[in-house]
Amino acid sequence: MSSTDLFAPLTFARGPAMENRLMLAPMTSDQATPDGQVTDDELRWLGMRAEGGFGFVMTSACYVQPSGKAGMGQFGIFSDDHIEGYVELCRVIKARGRVAALQLHHAGYRAPKRCVPQAVGPSDDAESGARGLSTAEVEQLIRDFIAGAVRAEKAGFDGVELHGAHGYILTQFLSLIDNRRTDRYGGTLENRSRVILEIIDGIREACRPDFQLGLRLSPERYGLSTAEMRAFAAEVMTSGKIDYLDMSMWDARKEPEEEAFKGRGLASWFADLPRGATRLGVAGKIMTPAVATEMLATGVDFVLIGRAAILHHDFPRRVLGNPDFEPVALPVTAEYLAGEGLGRRFLRYMGTWDNFVVKQPAPIS
Repeated sequence: MSSTDLFAPLTFARGPAMENRLMLAPMTSDQATPDGQVTDDELRWLGMRAEGGFGFVMTSACYVQPSGKAGMGQFGIFSDDHIEGYVELCRVIKARGRVAALQLHHAGYRAPKRCVPQAVGPSDDAESGARGLSTAEVEQLIRDFIAGAVRAEKAGFDGVELHGAHGYILTQFLSLIDNRRTDRYGGTLENRSRVILEIIDGIREACRPDFQLGLRLSPERYGLSTAEMRAFAAEVMTSGKIDYLDMSMWDARKEPEEEAFKGRGLASWFADLPRGATRLGVAGKIMTPAVATEMLATGVDFVLIGRAAILHHDFPRRVLGNPDFEPVALPVTAEYLAGEGLGRRFLRYMGTWDNFVVKQPAPIS
């Protein structure tokens, strides 16, 4: 397998095809208004990635309830007032011929106190002070995820992705540690995954037949069992109800954390699952065409590009022109990143990452 395979088109069971196997990963940009509206900075950031050749462009995580806000600059999809801004964002992405998707999100007990008066989750959480949701509130959460998908459809997106990874609320329901419920949403894997499956069913019923639906999962950590995540991934992929599964692995080349699964790469444990017509992608430090090609060789259908897309808005075009392309060395200057389309608040956020942005010397007093 060579880097040319990265530029083979990829069809889905529903909706438009990707012109290549390079999907822009959903990334925190911190560029929304205080009430979650789209800004010119976000239009520029995602527009440049669409122009740069990514076959599929996904938004940052968009919170579906005010209680699920994870950051002051996070984008929202909890109100019809958000639709107008996303109409323009879709126009910018789709004018370049790209597939456009919005990611639906709720932070759960990871919602910081500066963003919400009371964090919520599947169960009471002493560390964060979060309150466990009642059964009726879980049912409302499901309806609000579905409503977010309907708004995304109205705005013109080709589909949505459910953020079920990284320890946020859907992960918390899947977690053996965080979910201590005794109703139909807790206990067995069947019950702990019920929230996600009911959201999927609701979106399928509420949105048009060709509306794409994806799911992002973590394969381990956060109180998750890799064996359970394999079983759930196989179930949801073979159900025919989602179009793609996005496995977020922090490092796609790593071995599993659990001893029982060591000895082969984590990605391979999901690439060998039955999946019917569902497409499978992986994310995690995929920085070069060589690593991206290596991931396709494991049997996945596409890769999600995050850090390399921050560094190079035209990463796909660069790879197409040079199979040995290597991203610019880190750390880079804020001025460099501004030239790559990051706004002021995105730059400030990237400054919190280790060794990504050159630290500015303190002013002399």
